[in-house]
Amino acid sequence: MKKIIIVGGGAAGFFAAINAKEANPNLDVIILEKGKEVLQKVKISGGGRCNVTHACFDPKELTTFYPRGEKEMLGPFHQFMTGDTFDWFDKNGIPLKIEEDGRVFPESNSSQTIIDCFLNKVNQLGIPILKNQGVISILKNDDTWIVSTKQQDFFGDVIVVAAGSSKQIWKLCRNLGHTIINPVPSLFTFTIQDSRIQDLAGISVPSTEVKIQSEILEASGPLLITHWGMSGPAILKLSAFGARILADKNYDFKISINWLSQPSELVLKELQQIKQEQAKKRVLLKSPFEIIPKRLWERLVLAVGISFDQNWADINKKQIQDLANELTEGAYQVHGKSTFKEEFVTAGGIDLREINFKRFESRLHQNLFFVGEVLNIDAVTGGFNFQNAWTGGWLCAKAIAEDSIK
Repeated sequence: MKKIIIVGGGAAGFFAAINAKEANPNLDVIILEKGKEVLQKVKISGGGRCNVTHACFDPKELTTFYPRGEKEMLGPFHQFMTGDTFDWFDKNGIPLKIEEDGRVFPESNSSQTIIDCFLNKVNQLGIPILKNQGVISILKNDDTWIVSTKQQDFFGDVIVVAAGSSKQIWKLCRNLGHTIINPVPSLFTFTIQDSRIQDLAGISVPSTEVKIQSEILEASGPLLITHWGMSGPAILKLSAFGARILADKNYDFKISINWLSQPSELVLKELQQIKQEQAKKRVLLKSPFEIIPKRLWERLVLAVGISFDQNWADINKKQIQDLANELTEGAYQVHGKSTFKEEFVTAGGIDLREINFKRFESRLHQNLFFVGEVLNIDAVTGGFNFQNAWTGGWLCAKAIAEDSIK
């Protein structure tokens, strides 16, 4: 009977363990968890609702949400992707629902539903979960893997490393000859202190374009003003795709924001037309652009030197040009970052060139598999990181099960 040791009690590890055991009930599978509890990232995901995946059903399009892993995940997504995730959870009594923004959650709106599903499955399959088993070494003796914790040694035929962003595990993988891409934060919000957004926390604009000045880096989507600066999908996408560049800048850089997602020339023409049509109305009275809330509009107008009592007829050519520029390319200085809610994603991990993505197996060592965030794969927010976990866990389990019956 083949012994399978899963290192890490997170989503990817559980998914690999469950699917391997279901594919071949004769496998002897155990899960080693460093902490007192398992599936903690599942618990806090999506504000406690668990953002299981994203409603993108085309493999090629799905890969575009992965700043690292886009090329490598195309093949795996053709084997197991969003639709398969829906089917898997549905077959296990967990119906999923799609929200307007494409994020997918359990119909129960509770991450505990997913946790209970996994715990019930491993219980039914007889897969033991050993907690407080922080791994201190991984060695290979002929065809046997030896995984040591402070408590004891475990001997296995196959190792699945699913320990997430663990510095200790990366160190052990380096000892096995693997290259580790230095990890840096991926999903984070921008810390900005600027009078234009001070005390406007909670205000959001549904369609913006944000650029990193002096870099070919931009993202579009909703933007949220927070107590500490800016967040929302546009900012988070930018943080993910610019993770390494922004780390090199020590998170000190400038962004420009197009609040209207329109060319400056077009906005200038609209403002000139508004100036004629609303000549006797005060500029600050109401935002002429539906997507820009009144309080933000007031700040942007004041920022270009237009006073409280000025009417549209009173503003000169320079002021109207400055307003068009402020609306479409206003510059903001970023001084630091903040973690996105309680979710923490890193860019970095096992070098993808050292992985066989048909199996998620090491190219350096037979019967050594890597799934989830231990790899240098990460995605934007919205359920994509979990989809990576499900796809890797499933393909790894399939390979292990098939190998065991040859």
